[in-house]
Amino acid sequence: MGYKFFRPRRFIMFAIPGLALVLAGCSADRYFMVPKDGVEDIRAAVHTQRATLVTMENNATVRQEQLLQHNQTATQSILDAISTQVERPSCPPAVQPVCPSVSEDRGRADRLKGKVIVGELEKFYLAGPGHIYTARIDSGAETSSIHARNVKRFERDGGNWVRFEVPVPGADGEWATMEREISRRVRVIQASAEEAERRVVVELQFAIGDHQQVAEFTLADRANLTYEVLIGRNILRDVMLIDVGKEFATELPDSYRERATTGDDS
Repeated sequence: MGYKFFRPRRFIMFAIPGLALVLAGCSADRYFMVPKDGVEDIRAAVHTQRATLVTMENNATVRQEQLLQHNQTATQSILDAISTQVERPSCPPAVQPVCPSVSEDRGRADRLKGKVIVGELEKFYLAGPGHIYTARIDSGAETSSIHARNVKRFERDGGNWVRFEVPVPGADGEWATMEREISRRVRVIQASAEEAERRVVVELQFAIGDHQQVAEFTLADRANLTYEVLIGRNILRDVMLIDVGKEFATELPDSYRERATTGDDS
């Protein structure tokens, strides 16, 4: 009895091409079965995005043109200003008030060895607004001071100036504005305050009796004090002597009192 044997190699060779055809058919069916329901929506979204990009590009072009026009206008304005050589405005020179000249009535002020004798309180004439205050004479204070508010610093012709208000004697709530160049600044330490206070110092012209002088005064808030003006050692030194047993040892000329009454100190 004879047997026939099949050759395995030929079987494998015929099997492999068939398997490849089956796998290819599966892949082809899977590719063509991709869902197409959202294609139109995608196309509409793409179209909308393209329209939006075109609009943004147009808007950017318009803004750029506007910016260029603005820069050209600003540049031309600067060039016009330079070509005309605009000068910096300058403040008019400040008129320094002086005490009025006295007539035959020169007031009263006793002197000892050329120094004016003053009491603890004296009438004080301030040139400028022409006000008469009651001043306290205090040899314990180094620098004289005057009551002032709304102290504002500013620049005039390259110098440091200050604008401030002083009270009008006898007129409750009324204030007069003054302007002076700043002489210097001082640090003042008060017993009631923890930190030092910086105050502005200006030169003021004044009169006590028939004595006229220009001296430094600090601008201070003296609202809680009895007297608006304090006369310190910077005025007393080599000029005045204090008689502690007197008050109002001097008397201002009549012309000063008349100007203070009428408010005319021109």
